[in-house]
Amino acid sequence: MATQCVTKVELTVSCENLLDKDIGSKSDPLCVLLMNTTGSQWYEVGRTEKVQNCLAPKFAKKFIIDYYFEIVQKLKFGIYDIDNKTVDLSDDDFLGELECTLGQVVSSRKHTRPLVLKNNRPAGRGTITIIAEEIKDNRVVNFEAEARKLDNKDFFGKSDPYLEFYKQTETGWQLAHRTEVVKNNLNPTWKPFRIPLQSLCGGDMDKHIKVECYDYDNDGSHDLIGIFETTMTRLQEASRSSPAEFECINSKKQQKKKGYKNSGVVSVKLCQVVKEYTFLDYIMGGCQINFTVGIDFTGSNGDPKSPRSLHYISPQGVNEYLSAIWSVGMVIQDYDSDKMFPAFGFGAQIPPTWQVSHEFPLNFNPANPFCAGIEGVVEAYRVCLPQVKLYGPTNFSPIINHVARFAMQATQQKTASQYFVLLIITDGVITDLDQTRSAIVNASRLPMSIIIIGVGGADFTAMEFLDGDDGRLRAPTGETAARDIVQFVPFRQFQNSPKEALAQSVLAEVPGQVVTYFNMNKLSPPNTDTPTAPVSTPPTTADMPTLTS
Repeated sequence: MATQCVTKVELTVSCENLLDKDIGSKSDPLCVLLMNTTGSQWYEVGRTEKVQNCLAPKFAKKFIIDYYFEIVQKLKFGIYDIDNKTVDLSDDDFLGELECTLGQVVSSRKHTRPLVLKNNRPAGRGTITIIAEEIKDNRVVNFEAEARKLDNKDFFGKSDPYLEFYKQTETGWQLAHRTEVVKNNLNPTWKPFRIPLQSLCGGDMDKHIKVECYDYDNDGSHDLIGIFETTMTRLQEASRSSPAEFECINSKKQQKKKGYKNSGVVSVKLCQVVKEYTFLDYIMGGCQINFTVGIDFTGSNGDPKSPRSLHYISPQGVNEYLSAIWSVGMVIQDYDSDKMFPAFGFGAQIPPTWQVSHEFPLNFNPANPFCAGIEGVVEAYRVCLPQVKLYGPTNFSPIINHVARFAMQATQQKTASQYFVLLIITDGVITDLDQTRSAIVNASRLPMSIIIIGVGGADFTAMEFLDGDDGRLRAPTGETAARDIVQFVPFRQFQNSPKEALAQSVLAEVPGQVVTYFNMNKLSPPNTDTPTAPVSTPPTTADMPTLTS
C-alpha cells in the first residue's frame, strides 16, 4: 500500500502596501488562513496576531500545515483590518486575499502575489508574501551490523535471525526499524540499513534504544534470541574506533541456566548520522517535475461514438480517461514551471497513412508534442479522438523508452534539477509485457516514475505485476529493477470517490521515489541557497527526438 508523503510545513506571512481603512491612523491587519481539500468546503486553519497600525506587516505567528504531495491543498489567505475584539471577521474591513495551492507555495518557496478583493479587482497595490519551510529533523542513521554465536532456536538447520530497533516513548517502546532476515546463519551479517534519527530516538542522542534479536519463523511465532539497550551516543562512540559490541540477553534463559553468559553478540560496525534531503528540499531547491501523458487508443476501448466505449465523452463532457488526466495533472502541474506537457497516444492508426503508432503526439505535431497546461492536454485529446482509428496491440514500451530518453539526457547534468513522471492511462491487457519489463528496469536507474491508471473492467493482473510492491520487478534477462518506480491503480476503485482520492492514491509514492533516486546517486538539491528560480528548464521542443510510429 502506498504511504502518504506528509510532513509539516511552516508558513510565514508578510504583506506590503495594504489598503488603509483607518482614519487618522493606519490599518491594523491580521491574516486568517483557510484551507480546502475537498473542492467545496473551506475551513479555518488559524490566524496570525494583529499588527497594530501597519500597512507592511510581518506576522510573527506562523501557520503550521500538514503537507500532502498527492492532494491539491487549496489555501486562502485573507487580510483584515481588525477594529474590534470579536472573533467574527465579517464586521472588520477586508483588505484583500490570495487564493493558491500549497504545492505552488512550496515549489516557489517564497511566493509573492498581488492581493485581490472579493470581486477579483486588485486590492490597491497590496501584495502578500508567503515563505514555506519544512519542519523536520532530516538526519538518518546509516547502520552496518553483524552478530556471532547466536543461539540456535531451530531443530532442523540454524536460526534465521533479524533485528528490531525500538524507540523509547512516553507510552512505551515503539518499533522504529526491522532488518531483513538472514536465513540459516548463527553468525549473520545484515545488509546496510538506515533509520531516520527522528524515528529512532526523536533526535535525542542519549535516549534509550532497545534492540531485539529474533529467529524468524514462517508461522509468525518468532523466537526471541536476546535483547540489549543502548543510546546513539554509545553507538557512535564505539563505531568510530572499533565496532560497538552488545551481548544479547534472554532473561528467561538467564533465570533458568546457571553460568549463562549471553545468547550471542551483536556487533555494530557502522553507525553514521547523515543529513538526508527530503522531497521538499529538492522541490524548493528548484527541481522540476516533468509530466508526460500516454493514452491508450486500442480497439478494446470500443467505438468512441458508442456510449459503451471507454472513450465515449458523455454529455457532461467526461469519461474515465479525462477524469484520470484531470485528477493527476491538477496536482503535478504545480511542480512544473512552464506547464508545457507532452501528450501521446498509442495503439491507433493515425492519418494520413493509417499506420499503427505506439507513440504519436495527441496534437499530431512530432516536432512539438507539448500541450499548454492540463487544459491543453484535455483539449488535444478531444480533438485527436475523432481523427484516429482505434486499433492495437497494447504496447507500453515505446512510450516508456521515449520518456526515458529525456530522463537519460537529464542525468548528464549530474544535478537534481529534473525528474520525469509518465502517466499511462489504459484499458487493458498489455501485449509487450517482456519489452515493458525491460523498459521499466532500465528506467529504474533514471530520474523517472511511471503511473498506470487502468480504466474499465479488464483483468489487470499484469499491471499489478509491474507495480513492484510485491518485490522488485525483473527483466526477462533476470536483471532486477534498481528501485520500484511503477504505481498502478484501477480507476474502478475510485469511481464513486471524490477525484482527489484517485490523485492521492496514484501520487502517494512519487515523493519517496524522487528522494530515493537522488539519494542513490548522491545528488543534493540543485539550488539550496537561492531556491526561488528553477536551475534549468525542461527539454525544449528542439531537444525532442523525432517520433517514429
